[in-house]
Amino acid sequence: MDRFFSELDRYLFGVGRHYQIYEKMGAHPCTYEGKKGVHFAVWAPHAKAVSLVCDRNGWNPEGNAMINVADSGVFECFIPEMGENELYKYAILTQKDEWIYKADPYAFSSEFRPGNASVTANIEKFPWTDKEWMKSRKKTNWEESPMAIYEVHIGSWKREGNPERNGFISYQKAGRDLAEYCNYMGYTHVELMGIAEHPFDGSWGYQVTGYYAPTSRHGSPKDFMEMVDILHNAGIGVILDWVPAHFPKDAHGLADFDGEACYEHPDSRLGEHPDWGTKIFNYGKTEVENFLIGNALYWYDMYHIDGLRVDAVASMLYLDYGRKDGQWLPNRFGGNGNLEAIEFFKHLNSLIRKREDGAIIIAEESTAWPDITKSPEDGGLGFHFKWNMGWMHDFLSYMEENPLYRCYHHNKMTFGMSYAYSEKFILVLSHDEVVHLKRSMIEKMPGTDEERFQNLKAGYFFMLGHAGKKLLFMGQDFGQYSEWSEARSIDWYLLEQEENRSLHNFLRDLLHLYQEYPAFYEADYEYEGFSWVNADDSSRSIYSFIRNCKNHMGKAKKAEKGTGTEKGALPSGKAKRKESLLFVVNMTGVDRDNYWVGLPKTKKAKLLLTEEGLVKEDKYFPVVKGECDGRDYHIAYPLKGYGIALFSFIEEEEDRVANAKPCPDKKSELKKGENEKEEKEQQGELVAKNSWTA
Repeated sequence: MDRFFSELDRYLFGVGRHYQIYEKMGAHPCTYEGKKGVHFAVWAPHAKAVSLVCDRNGWNPEGNAMINVADSGVFECFIPEMGENELYKYAILTQKDEWIYKADPYAFSSEFRPGNASVTANIEKFPWTDKEWMKSRKKTNWEESPMAIYEVHIGSWKREGNPERNGFISYQKAGRDLAEYCNYMGYTHVELMGIAEHPFDGSWGYQVTGYYAPTSRHGSPKDFMEMVDILHNAGIGVILDWVPAHFPKDAHGLADFDGEACYEHPDSRLGEHPDWGTKIFNYGKTEVENFLIGNALYWYDMYHIDGLRVDAVASMLYLDYGRKDGQWLPNRFGGNGNLEAIEFFKHLNSLIRKREDGAIIIAEESTAWPDITKSPEDGGLGFHFKWNMGWMHDFLSYMEENPLYRCYHHNKMTFGMSYAYSEKFILVLSHDEVVHLKRSMIEKMPGTDEERFQNLKAGYFFMLGHAGKKLLFMGQDFGQYSEWSEARSIDWYLLEQEENRSLHNFLRDLLHLYQEYPAFYEADYEYEGFSWVNADDSSRSIYSFIRNCKNHMGKAKKAEKGTGTEKGALPSGKAKRKESLLFVVNMTGVDRDNYWVGLPKTKKAKLLLTEEGLVKEDKYFPVVKGECDGRDYHIAYPLKGYGIALFSFIEEEEDRVANAKPCPDKKSELKKGENEKEEKEQQGELVAKNSWTA
């Protein structure tokens, strides 16, 4: 037969530049010599022989032998009359003359677990209806756009009574329900865990065996396409977790694929994770690099995915990650950087950036490796965004503190701004923080039941106001008490409880304000976008800061209508207000009846949000002359214990003292209650109010 896998295909694959490799590898319905059937191609360079085994040949390895194309290690065959939804595997004869049975690394679909065979599927010609979304996405600058990401594990977001599918909901239902929920709450994106096929539910999708197959737990590949289409038409972006760092040792998977190390490095010091018991991809092998790069592009091209969140980047960058001395090999310069992985990221991210279609890629990188989000041309790795793991650690550490002692840890909440512009950060409160005895977000909070919800409102308010894009894991927006488990649905019934519903409504109000006011997000990565009003009020554990739009002094003073009101377009079409925003948050339970907050010159400040939620009627506070926080003007506000206040205002003169030290003169100190006697009295009041601290 004429080679389906041509000489050009072999060349491009061999040099790692066959970016649509998924169009040739795997199972493809086609017509050959006038007969309809399925063409198969697989890379098994160490194999003596490869056969296609399936129901049609009784899973006999001698039934349908495959041809080694020009001794390239790529084996192919054509099976006439074979159609969609048929099970198959590859029978591989190893150099030890043993037959092993492997799932197709490039399979578009997989058997529902616990089965692990590949399934033939046709993923062509899906009737996409998200043209407006894709068109609008191409024009979107995500650095200057709202990104409030809802992290979701579909298998445990909702369950329903279909025991034959273990209660898993369909992709279509997930799409419809997520679209409705995200629009109701004000989320802009979903980040989906566990979409690529994986055999073990408890891995949460981070031990992948089917990189090109959406998990069959929720339906077919085209069902998943429909889910993405539904979300796009509702104006919700879709980000997938992607795991190029490692893969499991399951017998049907990639490990020792043709009887020898194929996708992994043969040296265990480079090819295995000692802590995770998994294999590491050999990034220096061009065919492996091509497999991974082709996979990333496949999700963008075939499924219209808007972004990939790359898991465990640090484990890829460091040769000594999770290893003791003697368990790892240095690079050719004697260092611990994985040079092949670095080049892999630069190669992949260069391709994604050159698309210029609004698609993004995000790094979950837990160290201080430099220039993660700088372009490869400028010496960086080329990611668009990076999870801010350091901020997450400091934030949670602070919020878990007894409020009486938060004054001694005040800098944990301010430190993040000292490096906020070193990368394009996303602030995350992810699934990893609510499992393995770490407790849910509400259970991390100190105090009585009422105080825990007050604390969490204050924490979320601080997070949404801080520079950087945002991500929150499912169930944490209504204060789920139990830790997350992949085996059951999150506790939706809690929305019937008053305190949980109050938190849910508060966050919904805050997220809708986030989208409405560009000051929340437009200058996340510009110095202009954030300035402390008072970062040093540690004795009372109060934080105040200002967020500005980009070029805010040159902005029109009137609210402007956003563009993109078409179905599924970006942005959402809401009125985009150009005011600056003032955030004030009290992290103790002590009321501050007349709290002064410095402001740049402006006539009045409009109160938008308090701990009770949206302010329903217009309420303005006069901005009066009087030095405070290094500024010549201020407002006075009755700040409740664990209270928050969000104001909008229009700056009339440039704030030339942004980030200045607060209230330098004695008069201002007295007005703000900074004297030692008052603070001691208020600390005593806090102790009396909170008997649980004794």
